Amino acid sequence: MKKPLWVVCIVLLVCTAYVAGSPRAQFLLGGLLVNVGYRFQDHLHAYDFEHSSDISSQQVWDEFREQNELSARMRKHFPRSTEHPVVALLLCMDARIDSSELAGDTRKYYYIVRTAGSVLGDTEQEMLELAVLNGVRLVVLTRHTDCAAEALARDPSRRNTFPALTAAVVERERRVAQFLSRPVIAERIGDGRLLVKRMVIDTNTDHLISEEPRDGATLGDLPSNISP
Repeated sequence: MKKPLWVVCIVLLVCTAYVAGSPRAQFLLGGLLVNVGYRFQDHLHAYDFEHSSDISSQQVWDEFREQNELSARMRKHFPRSTEHPVVALLLCMDARIDSSELAGDTRKYYYIVRTAGSVLGDTEQEMLELAVLNGVRLVVLTRHTDCAAEALARDPSRRNTFPALTAAVVERERRVAQFLSRPVIAERIGDGRLLVKRMVIDTNTDHLISEEPRDGATLGDLPSNISP
């Protein structure tokens, strides 16, 4: 099917959903349109639209600013509503993880905390606790398959090069336990006002698959002889 035709079909489906007044259909089709937008850009592999290769840092910055200007101009003409987040997500900084695609939802019901290796330091714990005090009802602590930080922590030849990151990944379980034992968090979990889930993201699909990875070692297999 040629692009113009399927775009017309999608627009007609969206109009039908609004006429039908089905919230679920509107949500589904909204997610579909977001993915259509991704597909329009996916084939634009060169970051800089004017220079296909050997671009300088300054050219990357210039292109970034131009892209922001285009996006902000669109946002100015089509403002979006602001919703209060009810979910907080801890995600790895890996660019392959798309927070919008995790739930197919762009309605801003999510606080996003991103760190290398999904590590949970003191600052991140306080950020998540503040989010809970501000109305978050669900905290999802994630890891993902094919994680560079986890691979680093398992590689004896590279651990000494990145000692702080290695230590953070190694002590991740202790940090999670520390977060769960914070008085506010423990109290709200206990009385049912808060749910904390631990999941692993399939990096290829953004699918939340399980609490343990299918294609790699578990946290217990990380080197234990490295002091934080």
